[in-house]
Parts: sequence; structure tokens; C-alpha cells
Amino acid sequence: MMTSATIASSERRLIFGLGATGQSVARWWRQQGLAFAALDTRVERADDAAAVADINRDNAAFGDVDAAFVDHCTEMIVSPGVALDHPLIERAREQGCRVRGDIDLFMEAAQAPVVGITGSNGKSTVTSILGAMIAACGVKVAVGGNLGRPALDLLADEPDLYVLELSSFQLERSETLSLALATVLNVSADHLDRYASLTDYHRAKHVIHKQVGHVVANRDDPLTIPLVPEDTPVTWWRSGEPDLNEFGLLEHDGVTWLCRGPERLVCADELQLAGRHNHLNVLAVLALGSALKMPLEGLIEGAKQYRGLPHRCQLISQLNGVRFIDDSKGTNIGATAAALEGLAGAGQIWLIIGGQGKGQDFSLLKPVLARIDVRLLVMGEATDQIRGDLGEDTPMDVMSSLEDAVNHSAASAKPGDIVLLSPACASFDMFSSYVERGERFQAAVAALEVAA
Repeated sequence: MMTSATIASSERRLIFGLGATGQSVARWWRQQGLAFAALDTRVERADDAAAVADINRDNAAFGDVDAAFVDHCTEMIVSPGVALDHPLIERAREQGCRVRGDIDLFMEAAQAPVVGITGSNGKSTVTSILGAMIAACGVKVAVGGNLGRPALDLLADEPDLYVLELSSFQLERSETLSLALATVLNVSADHLDRYASLTDYHRAKHVIHKQVGHVVANRDDPLTIPLVPEDTPVTWWRSGEPDLNEFGLLEHDGVTWLCRGPERLVCADELQLAGRHNHLNVLAVLALGSALKMPLEGLIEGAKQYRGLPHRCQLISQLNGVRFIDDSKGTNIGATAAALEGLAGAGQIWLIIGGQGKGQDFSLLKPVLARIDVRLLVMGEATDQIRGDLGEDTPMDVMSSLEDAVNHSAASAKPGDIVLLSPACASFDMFSSYVERGERFQAAVAALEVAA
């Protein structure tokens, strides 16, 4: 056990969690000349050079922290990875401590408009594309938050506009969020190991609309409909043919077009991103850019050039007519369903699925699996649950490892088929992160290419 003395009376600020977010708070407070304490329940953080670089070790605690360490704290910044029902947080709150997140500190300091993007799926892609498009239009933009750089680190850029990806964990601990533009892209079951119900998760997402100047909303998903004052401008997008001034998809002569009302903006075939779900992501970006009064021509050109993020429906290889696609970032059922719908075609999809289930009900995949030719290759901690939720009628095989799944699918797939890693689960039972999982998948595919 490692502990430290109670916070001195002159040091009433406390950082709980010294991951990337907590480290950014430490840097920010030190730049402001403010005294603070820090704690992390992971003992190994004490030897992490980045984690301790900006803290005072005399006012830091690691591992099995004595509860008295949080006594007399008046402000606690809690990292997104720490659940708000943690006993140390509850103890601090009982003593009147203000508990919030890094986004509040960012909002208090930001001198430029802020765009906030959240959703169960697609938020990283949409955030990245929007940032790239805005930059292409000649606007100085800083992009980060839950994606890439922590929000507080962006302040040094002094941009004309901020674009933030915001997770439910960041939103639920925000008190002072005030955005120029916000969107909830979609809401599907996720993080039910942290939330008691989908209702609670939905409520956390909608904090993004708490105080907002303009909203972009998905007309197809009733769980995204913003509860805002009637005079708040709303720009709508949808997966089908759009009404006037809406953004949507139009099918004409076998070709999919991204449209604003009757106006065809760009052919889906001109985009670098594969899958209908990614076409919808680009559509959301066009709606956001339009709400920001960006030149539509510049936005469209940026959309054509964007190649996507790693581990998000990323085409890795095509071997013997079989496409291998890395969607390791698909960590919930909604993401996996979207990938399957977007990639469905003439061939069979060999879906590598499994990991830590996060309290999800995998039977929610049944409607998608009923429409698409899919064979499941199941691995990891959630194997028994997946088999039980989906039933014996769902074609599936149990795999001992990711490499085993890749080799099995490669040996069985036919030209025109797709091998898709979209696990619908967290990675931590077998890997350090979804990134490592994706890299292992890519390495296994590369080994096939060498052997071919």
C-alpha cells in the first residue's frame, strides 16, 4: 500500500486519476501557479514519468489510498476513466467537495467558439473529418478532447475554433458546458457496466445540449433529438432522401449521393471511406460544417480526400479476393451493427467478435444477422454470453485467439468475402487496448501475405 499525508489546508484542489486527462489538468494548474494534490489507485502510476512530471510527490498518493487523503478537498477533477460512484469521490462529496471534469476547466479558459461532438459510434471519425475540413477552409482549428490531445492542451494553440470529441464520461461531470454547436450522432447501448440503464447513458450524452447555440441532429434516431428551447436552430440529417434544407442520402440509378435537399453534393463512390455508415458520418460532417457557415465546396473537397482513422473500418489487405478490415474500435453492439450494415454485399462476412462485454445484450445483433450473411468467430471473456444471447441458430465458431480467428477465416473465406474484426466488446481481457488488438489483427493478416 502506498499513501501520502492528507491534503494541506492551503492545497484544496485534487486530481483523481493520472492518465492523459489527469496529466493535462496537472500541467494546466501548474501553469496557473495553483497548488494541488493528486491520486491514482494504480500503484504503477507512481513510476510513470509522464504521470508524475507535473505533480508534487509530497502531495500525491498511489495504490490503496487512505480515505482521509481526500478530506478537506474543495475541488476534485475526476478523470473520465474513474466512475463517479467511487467511495473516495462519495466521501469528498459528503464533505462538500465540488466534483467535476477537465472540460469545465477548458470551457472557463477557452477564448474561441467550441464545437462538441458525441455519440455511441462515429464520433472520432466525424470529429477528425470536421477538423480536417475546417482547416482546409483556411480556419485555424484545434481538435481533441476524448480523441487525441486532451482539451486543456489545446488552449496553447489559440485557435479560431475548437472541435471536441466528448464522451459520456466527460459530459456527465461537466457543470459549465456552453457550446456554439453540438451534436449527438446516435445513441445505442454502451458502457452499461458504468451506467445503470440506457436511460442514464442517454441522459449523460444529452448534457451536450445543456447550453448550446446551434444543434445538428440525426432525424433517424429518436434518442438524439435535442431537448432545447424552441428558438435554438437545428440542422437535420438522415439516412434517406432529405427534405428541403436537410442533409441525406439519395439513391439514383444504383448510385448513392450525399445531398442537401434536392441538391446532389458528392457521389459516395468519390469518398475514400467505405461503408454506408461512413457515408452517414460524412453527411453529419457536412451538416456541421454548413451550420458553421463553412464553404460547402471546401467541405466536399475535404471529404473526398479524407482516408479515415486507424482501426475504424480500415481496409488492411485484399488477399485472394478476400478483404480484411480492421474495426477494432467497434467496442459496442451499435458500432458492430453499423459496420455490418455498411459493408454488406454479395459475399459472406466473417465477423471476429468478443472480448469484455460491458453489460450489453448481444441478442440486439439478431436483426442485423438475420439480414446479412455473417459467420461469427467468437473469442474472449464474453464467449459464453454471446453464444447464449444469440442462440444455436446463429452460425459461429469459438476461437482460442485472434490469430486463430484470422487463420480460420482466411482458410474458409471465398473471393468476395470480408473478414471483419469488429468485436462489439472492450479489449482488456486479452489486450492492453483496442489499438493493440487492431495491431495484432494487422500483424496476423500480414503473416498471411508473407505465407501466400
